[in-house]
Amino acid sequence: MTTPIPQPPGIPLVGNIFDVDPSNTWVSLQKLWEKYGENPARWFFILLAWTNIRTSGEIFKITVLGQQIVFVGSVALCEELCDEKRFRKYVGGPIVEIRKAVHASLFTAFANEPIWDVHHRILGPKMAPDAVAEHFKEICNISNELVAKWRDQGAGSTISPINELNRLDIETTTQCFYGRRLNNLTGAAHPMIAAMDGATGEAIKRPTRPKILNWLMYSGKFNRDCAAMRQYAADCLSYRKSHHDLSERKDLLYTMMNAKDPETGKALDEQQIIDEIVTMPIGSSTAPCAISSALYHLLRNPACITRARKEVDAILGPEGEFVHAHLDQLPYCTGIVREALRLSAAAPGFNIEPLPSSSSKDPILLAGGRYSVTATQTMIIVLHGVNRDPAVFPSPYSFQPERMMGEAFEGLPAGAKKWFGNGKRVCYGANYAFMWCVIVLVGLIRETDFEMVDEGYELKQDGWFNLRPVGFEVKVSPRKK
Repeated sequence: MTTPIPQPPGIPLVGNIFDVDPSNTWVSLQKLWEKYGENPARWFFILLAWTNIRTSGEIFKITVLGQQIVFVGSVALCEELCDEKRFRKYVGGPIVEIRKAVHASLFTAFANEPIWDVHHRILGPKMAPDAVAEHFKEICNISNELVAKWRDQGAGSTISPINELNRLDIETTTQCFYGRRLNNLTGAAHPMIAAMDGATGEAIKRPTRPKILNWLMYSGKFNRDCAAMRQYAADCLSYRKSHHDLSERKDLLYTMMNAKDPETGKALDEQQIIDEIVTMPIGSSTAPCAISSALYHLLRNPACITRARKEVDAILGPEGEFVHAHLDQLPYCTGIVREALRLSAAAPGFNIEPLPSSSSKDPILLAGGRYSVTATQTMIIVLHGVNRDPAVFPSPYSFQPERMMGEAFEGLPAGAKKWFGNGKRVCYGANYAFMWCVIVLVGLIRETDFEMVDEGYELKQDGWFNLRPVGFEVKVSPRKK
């Protein structure tokens, strides 16, 4: 006999719509997961309440405007739902809404749209580890510019890490993949940053409202933000066409403009190029969130900073050049990035649905038959829960980079490493994003001292297609060596 999936009490007609704050959806889901999630081992963990373990569950559901959604928050269930012989990425809700800006891109294409395979065969090779390694030096150089900016502001100047790293992200992404400098590290931030925030935020909120309300009251700004994002892409494309000195730069934009699908012979048209140009910064925006969170956890755990600096200084020396070959020699810094990805859930989750089946009336059994869902049930993997599963991570709320190193990391279940999604539809920029995170982290801890502006600050997050620290400010000074 199956176990009923827990659900918060709802209101007739609208269901649990008021249990989810549209302005901070993911944090709302985290709270629901902690309160209502079914966990067969809950009483075991209650008995261990003296440890750093908070009791929380592995599955719950809500109903919003007649639509039922199931949420999963354990490593075991996450791993089960990532079995591509049974399940696939579900494109719905906010992802459908953001198609207003990117149409059928690698991020948003429906499973039955063949254009996804065409785009992936053309662009995928440019995201392979060897290909993204070519951008190592560019990321280092631009990151050094940001550190130099802070140095010029004077010791003890106050910054918002997420704001500064968002600037760095759009600057490096645009340079590495499209060959264009925005020069937005100083002065006004590039409008693409605000447009992404506005469009993705509205995309998250729109499924929670009646369509008529979206059309009457919210479409104007959403349309303007989507248009601004596409204008950023159009400007990148126009810049490349007008700068013949960049014609031999074999970057992602070159591939979009010149390559053909090896199977069908199809190429990307101009609108499809713009779609994919816009898509990349939306995806890479999770990286600044992860590193901002890493800085918070490092400041709360100063021994980790000491150990990381010892590793960096031993490998790079006081004035040595940081090169790509050093990445494999920095296991502790790599562990910091992984642990920050775990605790921040910078990319907060992804959507799953059962594979279509001729026996669509048969229920789908989960967890060895413990739970049952319909054959068309939408499920969302909430990484805040998965990444804190006490069955896999002892003291799951503590920051321990050591668990993300060497044999300890290799021994983790596959379901505990889904920071960038899964399988065929995994974030295709994951190799670049992870390299970016390590480069930036190493550069910051090597050259800069950080101090919390508010020593009593506790990490708070919000976000849309990402989760970022809120109200987190630090004082920066050149590192005292």
